[in-house]
Amino acid sequence: MSKSKVLNLKDKISGNEADLSLCNLSEVPARELASFPKATVVDLSCNNIISLPPEFCSLTHLVKLDLSKNQLTCLPDDLGNLVNLQHLDLYNNKLTVLPVSFSQLRNLKWLDLKDNPLEPSLAKAAGDCLDEKQCKQCASKVLQHVRALQEEFDRAREKRLLKEKELEKKREAKQREREAREREARKREKAEEKERRRKEYNAQMAALAAKEQQKKKSEEKKKKNGQAADKKVDVKPAAKPQRSLIGLIFKLLLLLTLGLAGAAAACQLTDLQKEDVCVAINAAVDDCLSWAKVQEGVARQLLYNLSSAAKDLLESTQTSKN
Repeated sequence: MSKSKVLNLKDKISGNEADLSLCNLSEVPARELASFPKATVVDLSCNNIISLPPEFCSLTHLVKLDLSKNQLTCLPDDLGNLVNLQHLDLYNNKLTVLPVSFSQLRNLKWLDLKDNPLEPSLAKAAGDCLDEKQCKQCASKVLQHVRALQEEFDRAREKRLLKEKELEKKREAKQREREAREREARKREKAEEKERRRKEYNAQMAALAAKEQQKKKSEEKKKKNGQAADKKVDVKPAAKPQRSLIGLIFKLLLLLTLGLAGAAAACQLTDLQKEDVCVAINAAVDDCLSWAKVQEGVARQLLYNLSSAAKDLLESTQTSKN
């Protein structure tokens, strides 16, 4: 609103009253009225006001308000902020319901709702409002009615909130169950995957072990076959040189013995016995014969001693038995 209009509004204020009736207003100058907190009585009757702006609810200094003979179809939701309001005239508007916050107007003593298309329950509570007494009763009964609506609204809201909480709990429970099933499914899948890998690993190890066993058997078989072949090829031919060596040594000894015997015979029986070599050979032969005779006597004595010992042992054995 311009400065001139503010000055005009100031001209409309007298003491604690602001008379804005019959000003052909379609909007309420709520911000300008807020500049005059001493104006506790405001008359806005006989205008073309369709609705009240939200900032109108900040005029908490208002005590008496006249909005009769306008085109109001609804009141702001925060109208209950006008806690100091005692007198409210809503005669001849187009109201059907009152906001729930209306129940907060605890200081309201006078109310006129005549000639409004009120809903039946609200109209019954408002009454006729034909005189001062009925308007005071209207204020009391409408407050009771709105408070009942407020309580019912609160119960319905509480019930709705409780239902929403229950639904939320059910959704959360279902969500937890679904998550638990998903976790269990993932756990089961992991266990199955682990079991599958374990079986594959065991199968691979068994295959490797079987392959290694087969390889080992094959190597052992080859080794046995190789050893058998080596025995056939190497061992048997190796025995022949050993036998040949022994036979050769035996033959050499036999030849040497025959040679020595022939030399001894030649030295004994021929004219060579006077030769130096034969003399030595004959001496050796004589020594051997003498040694043989001595050994023959020793052998006979040894045999005799053994026979005597055996005889004595036999006799002592028989004696001990008797």
